[in-house]
Amino acid sequence: MTHDFKPEDKRLQESMTSIGNGYMGMRGFFEEDYSGDSLSGLYLGGVWYPDKTRVGWWKNGYPEYFGKVVNAVNFIKMNIKINGEKIDLAKDTFSDFNLDLDMKKSLLTRSFTVTKGEAKVAVTFERFVSVAQQELSVQRLTLKNVGSSKVAIVVDSAIDADVKNEDANYDERFWEVVSTDQQADRGSVMAETTPNPFGTPRFTSAMGMRHVTDLKNVKVDQPSDKEVVNEFAGELGPNESTQLEKRVIVVTSRDYDSNEALTKAMDTLSDQVAAQSYDQLFDAHAKIWEDRWNKSDIQIDGDIEAQQGIRFNLFQLFSTYYGEDSRLNIGPKGFTGEKYGGATYWDTEAFAVPVYLGITDPKVTRNLLMYRYKQLDGAYHNAKQQGLKGALFPMVTFDGIECHNEWEITFEEIHRNGDIAFAIYNYTRYTGDDSYVLHEGSKVLTEISRFWADRVHFSQRKQQYMIHGVTGPDEYENNVDNNWYTNILAQWTLKYTLAILKQVSPEQAKKLNVSDDEKKQWQDIVDRMYLPYDKDLNIFVQHDGFLDKDLKPVSEIPADQLPINQHWSWDKILRSPYIKQGDVLQGIWDFIDDFTPEQKKSNFDFYEKFTVHESSLSPAIYSVLAADLGYEEKAVELYERTARLDLDNYNNDTVDGLHITAMTGGWIAVVQGFAGMRVRDGKLHYAPFLPKKWDHYSFRQVFRDHLIEVDVDKDGAHFKLVSGEPITIDVAGKDVKLAK
Repeated sequence: MTHDFKPEDKRLQESMTSIGNGYMGMRGFFEEDYSGDSLSGLYLGGVWYPDKTRVGWWKNGYPEYFGKVVNAVNFIKMNIKINGEKIDLAKDTFSDFNLDLDMKKSLLTRSFTVTKGEAKVAVTFERFVSVAQQELSVQRLTLKNVGSSKVAIVVDSAIDADVKNEDANYDERFWEVVSTDQQADRGSVMAETTPNPFGTPRFTSAMGMRHVTDLKNVKVDQPSDKEVVNEFAGELGPNESTQLEKRVIVVTSRDYDSNEALTKAMDTLSDQVAAQSYDQLFDAHAKIWEDRWNKSDIQIDGDIEAQQGIRFNLFQLFSTYYGEDSRLNIGPKGFTGEKYGGATYWDTEAFAVPVYLGITDPKVTRNLLMYRYKQLDGAYHNAKQQGLKGALFPMVTFDGIECHNEWEITFEEIHRNGDIAFAIYNYTRYTGDDSYVLHEGSKVLTEISRFWADRVHFSQRKQQYMIHGVTGPDEYENNVDNNWYTNILAQWTLKYTLAILKQVSPEQAKKLNVSDDEKKQWQDIVDRMYLPYDKDLNIFVQHDGFLDKDLKPVSEIPADQLPINQHWSWDKILRSPYIKQGDVLQGIWDFIDDFTPEQKKSNFDFYEKFTVHESSLSPAIYSVLAADLGYEEKAVELYERTARLDLDNYNNDTVDGLHITAMTGGWIAVVQGFAGMRVRDGKLHYAPFLPKKWDHYSFRQVFRDHLIEVDVDKDGAHFKLVSGEPITIDVAGKDVKLAK
């Protein structure tokens, strides 16, 4: 909540007050027209556009198009006139500003009192996008005359297809209006994304609005062929108030195969919604949010900022994705901005999967795995483009086809293939459900393994397998040889795939058709994979040549040159030893039980001092490893950074939208870090500690049909079985039986 309105921070406020329901979402921009700087953004899950890839030097293998999220038709538009003058907070005199995001119920409220001459009116906007009826957006406008004389009120409620994307190449518009229908008290717009030359689907969206109000409906002319408007007018005497509800149904061609079906669905849903009151619609929505919080809330006492941070993280994750649609995934910005194109990255498998496993039903995570399986054809295409066998899952995608235009990231950061394989293992290990890995998952693993077997090369000089020309998770190093993280993931994937092939049914083995020669080759790569190591430092070397850099710690960088990505040339960054995000340490986190305490300590101590954490994904991993090593202050410092990354605008880039996939970091740091949660041989293990800055923390965790509550205070750790059959867990090396 804030009572301050600072025009220079408006984009920041818009990002931080974004809401969504997995199907659609929006930034916290104003309903009414605002003539100052703003980034208006409404986004629909799975609706995107393939923009032509534009690069200075075309290289063979580049994707033809760059996928981007499309700013949707503006269906929340509501302009207000007081005595004939339109409200515009960039110009008007106003007071009592309040902006409140209720994360418990997912309700955004904005209020202010505007003065126009003798008129003084209190204005309150409320909005939510329903999780009970995902196609539904609801707004409620309350106007109260707080002046001493009568005022004339006019409200223009509109749906406007004349929208643009800020990142469009040449200020293009991406929507073509198919039809409009403006009636006296309702209206609709159907629009289709503009044609593209790449053969990707065009998307049609239809938005229909209806209203509930005691204001008088006024028939007006349609303003343009791209917009419909309903006008409502009335007079308010001193202390009198009025309300107007706007209910919009949003449907897309992702769910309907014709414009007629789209229109019918929109009208049917609108009729259903019209039969319910505002309170009924909101209560159904709020109840689902209550259930989500009951399963996943993390409570922290003694540090208000830490508490706010973790709840903000979970709220935005749930607003972006809750697994209802296996065709969707988790974009790095979710529904909060256009940057990164709104597409799927490896962030999902590496960071989101561990969190969703712990706070939702397993089917939510399984849908994330199915998303990749269903896009195998695109992964075959990506590998073939590079002249390689098997499947290369994309760095950035909407449909399985690679659609990113930075060569060093798109075609060198191939560790994502290993991250996707690891997510299959992570799901299977955590849930105990092997039905995916023995069927769809075995196919994904096999095709990834075929890619790795073709991508490695054998060094005659060292008699080992190597992988050259890659970018690891640390994107401040491009085109390096033998990135340790990439190599160990390739080795591990081949080893895991060979193990799974021994478990699949004869029918599935026949479908996979892995020959004995292939298996022999894969085992040879496992046995002779080169993993850079320095025995004097007892560290895994990030890549060949890393130790030849000018190894000065981050502490020697002048403060006015941080973040370096906003102050240094790319040349200087590439030559430096500074690490954008965990690279070697990402691998140690993945396989945290496979390394000795000495190995973890020497690698953490070495790499931490070179890490600038200029990736939003970085601090959480370091926090877990710091906690594992007993570095409490460092663990808490990095938790605070990950949990409040956007709230405190650490990297000076929250104006573009929130870092949704990085919001997994707060949960990871608390549960895996401070509580020491691990899964070993199907059993939950904990090794909790209470940070000195906190008085208490607690969380609930879903595990194999159990809901477990973990409560840590100054007296120690306490465990409770909320639901499920009795279960035995390990706490600091001792068995503890939990029963209701």
